[in-house]
Amino acid sequence: MCIIFFKFDPRPVSKNAYRLILAANRDESYHRPSKLADFWENNSEILSGLDMEEGKAGGTWLGISTRGKLGALTNYLQPRQEPDARGRGELVSHFLTSDMDSLSYLKKVSTEGHLYNGFNLIAADLSTAKGDVVCYYGNRGEPEPIVLTPGTYGLSNALLETPWKKLCFGKQLFTEAVERSESLPKDILVTQLLEVLNNEEATNTIILVDADGHVTFTERSMLDKDTSCWETNTYEFTLQS
Repeated sequence: MCIIFFKFDPRPVSKNAYRLILAANRDESYHRPSKLADFWENNSEILSGLDMEEGKAGGTWLGISTRGKLGALTNYLQPRQEPDARGRGELVSHFLTSDMDSLSYLKKVSTEGHLYNGFNLIAADLSTAKGDVVCYYGNRGEPEPIVLTPGTYGLSNALLETPWKKLCFGKQLFTEAVERSESLPKDILVTQLLEVLNNEEATNTIILVDADGHVTFTERSMLDKDTSCWETNTYEFTLQS
């Protein structure tokens, strides 16, 4: 199960609080080739992993740019996949490279949603000056995207906040870790958030954005399909916006 937990507060009262805390895992079939998260060779503003499967290369499930654009995707569980549907990973990649704001982009996507198998898409504009905006659209749910109010959310392979047992349990653990976040050193917080995620999944990602727009992006990936062998990489930068 792919899962994304996130809490955002565009105007945290405390200087020690985070504007965004996101924890996500990706459990796509292990045989699908992908690149570990890194800044793109052809666009050094964008940080993400990349799909490398033929016909879907260049797509991604989670990424962020130094300009403050963040996109995250989960597949929607459906009985039958349309083999000729467009690759869903392009939805995140296109947002990260576009000049459209998150809500406008999701409105555009909503008119094309029928071209894809089921998906959920989070799109965010993280701006220190203007305040952060986080939006959501699922092509198996309401026809229009929504702007989310600040708070804590869980997303899996159903619509946003669908109370599946695994999602509810993980969200509780995530919330408990977030409540301790202001008093924890950043590396300890990242470790605790990684523990919230299922270590059996292929890729775990933590994104922290603090009050000053400093981003910490940590990815832990399984190597060679071996659940005892992991590689962890961390990237840090400050948002341009």
